[in-house]
Amino acid sequence: MGLKSTSDRYGSVAIAIHWVSALAIIALLISGTIAAGAPVATKLSILPVHAVMGSLVFLLTVLRLAWWVWGDRRPSPLPNQAAWQELTAKAVHGLLYVSVLVLGISGIATIALSGALPALLGHGTLPDFMLYPPRIVHGLSSKLMIALLALHIGAALYHQFIRRDRLLGRMGIGRA
Repeated sequence: MGLKSTSDRYGSVAIAIHWVSALAIIALLISGTIAAGAPVATKLSILPVHAVMGSLVFLLTVLRLAWWVWGDRRPSPLPNQAAWQELTAKAVHGLLYVSVLVLGISGIATIALSGALPALLGHGTLPDFMLYPPRIVHGLSSKLMIALLALHIGAALYHQFIRRDRLLGRMGIGRA
């Protein structure tokens, strides 16, 4: 498998960014949910890792978008797929990218506006993030991300196990 995508399979760069981002996003959703309802001491242990990992996913997404624009092309759409399914796939993928970018920007803005960086570095008290509008955007965007991931994963499993069109092979799992 080469660095760049072919007409029927993603390249190793796109696959690596996809799976690293996917695992990190799941970890971020779990850690963010735990931190949201946790006591301050627990938040102080979770949020520094959450912020670093969130920044990594944000940067990987920017890199992935740049890779699509300047370095690679996506594989062709699946054959025999209804037009509405192709349109839905494009919409879900686009909204996933937008959600990651909004989550990254709102997370960074929350830390910047609240002055939480010293607390995340172990020096100071953690502010009440709910006092800052970007935190509300961050929370709502995380709910959208969960819904989009459910659609994305559900569609991938539908293609793999019901249509049996080896969709996951395009993303490095099995043969294409």
